[in-house]
Amino acid sequence: MMLEDFTKASGLTKIPPYWDRRYTKNLDKLSKPRYTMVFEENVEIAMRDGVKIYADIYRPAELDKAPVLLSWADYGKTMQAMKRGALPGSSLYFDHSLEAGDIEFFVQRGYVFVIPDPRGIGMSEGEFLGVYNPQEQEDAYDVIEWLGAKYGHSDGKVAMLGYSYYGIIQMLVAALQPPHLTCIMPLSYTDDYYQHGYYGGVANTYMTMYWELCPANNPVTWSSKMYSEEEMKKRMKEVQKDPDIAIISYFNKIFNTWPPKYHTFYLDYLLHPEDGPFWAQRSAKNVYDKVKVPTYLKCGWAPTGRWSAPVFNAMNAKELDVYKRCGVMEAYGGMELPYRFMNEECLRWYDHWMKGVDTGILEEPRYKMNIIGRGYRYEHEYPLARTEWKKLFLRTFGQMRWESDPEGNLPPDSFTHRPPNITTKVETLVYRTDRFSKPMEFTGPVELHLFASIDAPDANFIVKMWQITQGGTRMPLCRTGSLKASHRLDPARSQIGRPAHDHTKRVPVTPGEIREYTIEINPIGMVFDPGTCLELEIKAMDSFEHQDGTWMGKVGNMGPIPSATTINYKIYRDKDYQSYVLLPLIPSTPGENWLQSFDGGGSFGGSGAGATH
Repeated sequence: MMLEDFTKASGLTKIPPYWDRRYTKNLDKLSKPRYTMVFEENVEIAMRDGVKIYADIYRPAELDKAPVLLSWADYGKTMQAMKRGALPGSSLYFDHSLEAGDIEFFVQRGYVFVIPDPRGIGMSEGEFLGVYNPQEQEDAYDVIEWLGAKYGHSDGKVAMLGYSYYGIIQMLVAALQPPHLTCIMPLSYTDDYYQHGYYGGVANTYMTMYWELCPANNPVTWSSKMYSEEEMKKRMKEVQKDPDIAIISYFNKIFNTWPPKYHTFYLDYLLHPEDGPFWAQRSAKNVYDKVKVPTYLKCGWAPTGRWSAPVFNAMNAKELDVYKRCGVMEAYGGMELPYRFMNEECLRWYDHWMKGVDTGILEEPRYKMNIIGRGYRYEHEYPLARTEWKKLFLRTFGQMRWESDPEGNLPPDSFTHRPPNITTKVETLVYRTDRFSKPMEFTGPVELHLFASIDAPDANFIVKMWQITQGGTRMPLCRTGSLKASHRLDPARSQIGRPAHDHTKRVPVTPGEIREYTIEINPIGMVFDPGTCLELEIKAMDSFEHQDGTWMGKVGNMGPIPSATTINYKIYRDKDYQSYVLLPLIPSTPGENWLQSFDGGGSFGGSGAGATH
């Protein structure tokens, strides 16, 4: 189908790069922008306990009844409809909480679009108990049922949509099985909320952002619901004794406010440094067996944060026994908010389940991946069945090679971590391959096997990977891989490329003991062209890369909370201690896997996209 035929049939103005002419069909039946929008502000909805929350409802004026899309998060409803264009992260006006979705796009195509202020947010009554808490999961259930059964302009079908927070909450709510929920489409997702905040057991200040993003009118810690006042005060004092926490004045404010009203969610976070019930209540992996609706999970190859591994975990979870599919969709280089990149794919998904339009989306293979450097293609499983697992060994002189060192008893590499109260310097070890002589594709999970010793009972390992371009530019590939040394590997739960650790307790390390640490690194999907190379970076803390020369907001962008102790690290990489990165090499890809465009072009993959080394 040519462009003019496509736009005429679909009512869209562009060809989405992720649509394949072999599978996309019935474009003449796809919902088209035919309707004008009516705005209902501050619609009152009573929860089962009598608390009233308020929602903004946008609906098509010409339809008496229509299917409903619910966007749920604690970020505030009113600003989701602001008009100022889509903004990249580099804009001074960028706001990561503009994630509810493209309101006009869907309303004009015959959907009711609903954004509430959850309890304790904006004008809504009740207590704000922190993100993803069990109370708000229950409240979202109540809103879905109100929309499905009591809202006069609903046809009885309700789905959820949205990005990040708006995506993560969907699986948790679906597990409660609201009868009127038809399908979900988390556009960014995590299944293990402990790992989201304590990746590898390492505390991270990433979670501090929720204080500014959630306009709470009555913030209350969830911990105060779990513990008595006496126990709460005791726990706050105990956590304050942690030397890594005690040295940061920003945290001192949180711990020395009573009743605890200042930065309540991050206080909850700091009070639960190990995995346990607090995190389990917010982790969808524990309730997969209760989800009964079709699910479309989307992620990108995340250079920061643990965003793609949870999606693949959900796709592989037998407990999540529903129709499910996965899209690894974004092109490398970031995103814009409000989020519109997936509008057309969302429309196909919702039209199928809510309007009965056969858009062909169920005929596609269940994995659709954007391979960085080549384009979109389909896969049938993850990790890919044709994966060749390759070990890239750390060597002397900062090298990485496909062969291990033939000699043993070599002196280790080393670096010394010094805390930020005595220096701004961040020591690091860097290992780099030679420049590749032919294209090499690595798509799938990655892990680092590191033989190391430390001279302390505990320490943080922070790992990053980079692609070095032909011109020498350092492009972030996976900037997040971390492990708390005291959190031991659980071999029974570990799979190749996907190590699992016991994050429920700390087992102190014997100083000076050489141990093998297995560290999860974010999955990747990229072709390394000739002349590029791969770089591995190992350190103990982040290096304030985005804040040089500024003083505002240091804590919020700190990332992993550094150790307050000077610690010496020794890294072993010889015949006796073979440290290596395990990489998922894809030797070749069938041509039919690559998407075929609507303009009549063939595959996007090109020749040699997955050549072996």
